[in-house]
Amino acid sequence: MDTQQRRILLLSTSVVYGSEYLHYATDDINKFLKKYNVSRILFVPYALNDYNEYANKVTGAFEKWGYKVNSIHTSEDPVQAVEEAEAFFVGGGNTFQLLKALYDFKIIDPIKKRVLEEGIPYIGSSAGSNVATVSICTTNDMPIVHPPSFTALGLIPFNINPHYLDDNPTTHMGETREQRIEQYHRIPGAPPVVGLREGSLLHIEGDKITLVGKCSARIFSPGKNPEEYEAGSDLSFLLKAV
Repeated sequence: MDTQQRRILLLSTSVVYGSEYLHYATDDINKFLKKYNVSRILFVPYALNDYNEYANKVTGAFEKWGYKVNSIHTSEDPVQAVEEAEAFFVGGGNTFQLLKALYDFKIIDPIKKRVLEEGIPYIGSSAGSNVATVSICTTNDMPIVHPPSFTALGLIPFNINPHYLDDNPTTHMGETREQRIEQYHRIPGAPPVVGLREGSLLHIEGDKITLVGKCSARIFSPGKNPEEYEAGSDLSFLLKAV
C-alpha cells in the first residue's frame, strides 16, 4: 500500500447548528478538491433510505461550487462507477446501513484500491467518515441492519467517533461517550479513537494528518489517558497506529 497516495477529508458532520448543509466546511472542501483538479464527484447515498432525495440535496450543494455530481445509485454497475470516479463523497446517515450497502454492492475493495493506490480524493461526513476507518465499532448509530462485518474501508488505521460530546453533568445515568470508548478499548487489538467534535475535520494527505476547524479533538488510545489536541494540530502519529 502506497500511503503517499492518500487524499482524504473526514467531517464530523454535514451540518452545524444554525448553518446550511456543508456550509461550515465550504472552504476546506473546495480547497481540497481544487488542489486535485476535481470537476466530477461520485456521491454515495447509501446511509439514508431515499437515495434520490439525498442525491438532490448533495447535488444542489456541490453544483453551487461548480462541481458535477453523479450518484452511484443511478449507475447500472456500481463497481464501474467507482472505477471511473474522479472523487468520492460519502454522506452521513446510518453507518450500519451504509456499510451493509458497500458490502452488498461489492465496492469495499474497489474504493479502497482507488483511494490508497490511485490517489482518488475521498470526502466522508459522519457515517461516511466512520466507514473510512478500521471499523464502525465507535459509531453512535443504532444497528438497524446487519452488515456482514463491522470491518470498514480501512483507509486510515484508527477509528472515529463523530459528533463527539463531552460529559455534561445531568441526572442522566447512562454512559458518556468517553466511557463507551474506554469500554471499546478493553477489547484486545482495538485501535485509537478520535473524538471528533461538531465542526471539525481531519485532513489527510499521504502520511500527514491535520485537525481542521474550530474545535479541539479528544484522542483515546488503549492503556493511556485521553488527550486533547487543538485545531491545527499535527496528528500524523495516528497514521502509525498499527
